[in-house]
Amino acid sequence: MDDEKLIRHSGNYRKLLSYQKTEVIYEMTYYFCHKYLSGKDRTIDQMVQAARSGKQNIIEGCAASATSAKTEIKLINVAKASLQELLEDYMDYLRTRGHRQWEEGSVEWTAMRELGRTHNDAEYFMKLCETRPPETIANMVIILIHQADYLLYKQLERLEQDFLSNGGFAEKMSRMRKNNRGY
Repeated sequence: MDDEKLIRHSGNYRKLLSYQKTEVIYEMTYYFCHKYLSGKDRTIDQMVQAARSGKQNIIEGCAASATSAKTEIKLINVAKASLQELLEDYMDYLRTRGHRQWEEGSVEWTAMRELGRTHNDAEYFMKLCETRPPETIANMVIILIHQADYLLYKQLERLEQDFLSNGGFAEKMSRMRKNNRGY
């Protein structure tokens, strides 16, 4: 561990599948809210902010990771929580307007899960949004939220394992100080 560095490189959040997925969710939500919800509806701001929070907390967590595993874990969990709030808004949208939420295993659900697995770019999904009715877009985003939630859960598991294996920043500081003194 002589080559251990105190401040670790936090990595490129844009390469994270969780971030890519939340970027798609944000863009689709922004489009959906401004196209299909009434301009007077407070839900617009709440949904857009929940989608933005999901994305932005991943960025902030990655930036904090250089010196604080605790902050990184906390912010990734906040991203998960924001997406859960957004999920409920989309489910409410479908329910209150009498639209069907795609059932697990249905043709639509299966096809969208596969699209979500194979595509992570907003441009691809935005082209689909332009030709789909609002209930389809809501269902698409619901599936993407579930996929992002799973990715964030796996990310949290990895962060937990990293912490258990390597400790936190304060432990690293102490270990490096002791190594530097020759203890």
